[in-house]
Amino acid sequence: MLVLALSVTGCTLSRSPVTGQKRAYAYTWEQEIQLGAEADQQIQAAFGVYDDDALQRYVDEVGQAVLANSDMREPGTPEIFRETEFRFRVLDSPVVNAFALPGGYIYVTRGLLAHLNNEAQLAVVLGHEIGHVAARHASQRALEQQFGQLLLIGGAIAGQELLNVPAQDVLNIGGTAAQLLFLQYGRDDERESDNLGVEYAARAGYEAGEGSQFFRSLQRLGEQSGESIPNWLSSHPDPGEREQTIRELAAGWENEVQMNRLGQEELYEQLASIVLGDDPRQGFVEGGVFYHPDLEFQFPIPNGFDVTNQPTQVVMVDRQQRAIQIFTFAQENTARAAAEQFAAQQGIQVVDSGPARSGGLDAFYVLADAQTESGQIARLLSYYVEFGGQIYNFLGYALQDDYATYEAAFERSMQGFAPLTDPTKLNVEPARAEIEMSPRTAEFESFLSASLPYDLTPQGLAIMNQVDLQERIQEGRLLKMVRYEQ
Repeated sequence: MLVLALSVTGCTLSRSPVTGQKRAYAYTWEQEIQLGAEADQQIQAAFGVYDDDALQRYVDEVGQAVLANSDMREPGTPEIFRETEFRFRVLDSPVVNAFALPGGYIYVTRGLLAHLNNEAQLAVVLGHEIGHVAARHASQRALEQQFGQLLLIGGAIAGQELLNVPAQDVLNIGGTAAQLLFLQYGRDDERESDNLGVEYAARAGYEAGEGSQFFRSLQRLGEQSGESIPNWLSSHPDPGEREQTIRELAAGWENEVQMNRLGQEELYEQLASIVLGDDPRQGFVEGGVFYHPDLEFQFPIPNGFDVTNQPTQVVMVDRQQRAIQIFTFAQENTARAAAEQFAAQQGIQVVDSGPARSGGLDAFYVLADAQTESGQIARLLSYYVEFGGQIYNFLGYALQDDYATYEAAFERSMQGFAPLTDPTKLNVEPARAEIEMSPRTAEFESFLSASLPYDLTPQGLAIMNQVDLQERIQEGRLLKMVRYEQ
């Protein structure tokens, strides 16, 4: 509602903190701060903040140092910009990603941090995101793209709507956050932010040219995954081009400021024990079963469904895009109360309901019909299970004509929810980074163990260390290796 209300107000003329000139924006600066604050809560709920206070403080300290040397803190910049508080957060995701929201909200993932080689590279990344905020790119693009009418990702993973359900409903991302995240910056925006990121890092004393090596890593990640551009840079210039550009931009600052701050040891100290890849403690799939060691439950995954695991829900999507099942928390105190609350919603036509059992636990179900946005009828099966003082909810649905095809799969998951007692699953631990000093001069590949846990690969670890597998590593060099406790 906030986004729609703001989007119909037209444009506003305001100053740019970067150029100092007036131009048209979709929002005032106060509105940008309001949008960012609302979306920040949705981002934290949807993706989770990494549980490491020391690492969070470290990223914030680097971010604040770069910010202090940005246009946002120049003495001649209007007070409304200079006094805007910036927040830097580490998200608990293995994806190599960084992004910014209007009003000073900047995020990096633990996956991105693990792929950095020094603090200077982090400074360039954070400077790039500060540049997006300072240049007010989101407000510019919102004006051009009719913010309230953006096409959103749907079907959880397929890039289209599923059963007419918008992505923010499927992925549990609020409307404000979803629309901000899916704004497409232009390449000129990205180049401007690259320029600003290098400038801000250089003025903070960092060896800004180091940022080029990180873009080389992004290019290698894209090549490894079979994609030309990794997730973070889907709308950005090619990483190979940016590698060269960052180096040239940094060279332009060599005679202007002193750039001698590298900070490899400082960064590596913070990366010691960071989780690498997916964290199985937060849920993992094995043998067609979803296990959650921390919450001590398990349930079967329907055959032919892809799984997206988030901090507050598990989304299971049929590969044919004809059915979906969502597992999440309910707010009520009993399964019956949660079922009654669901059944009482406007537009829900109850077909059947009653008490049930799931893995020996008390449960309650509701079978109902509801009309989709296109006017078609979907059939929904909602199960509420009582376990560990919490009410868990399964919601499976498909178009009415397709429902019979998926009913047995839905029921298998819902009735198969049970306490997790297997110690091999309960005690599983994630892979973590271990900082080691090379004991000899040898090829990087020779330092790797014969087997690596989970989806980690020798090539992936080489990219994480910004080296090649056959590259000769000098004795005494710091390396990011893997610690895994079975």
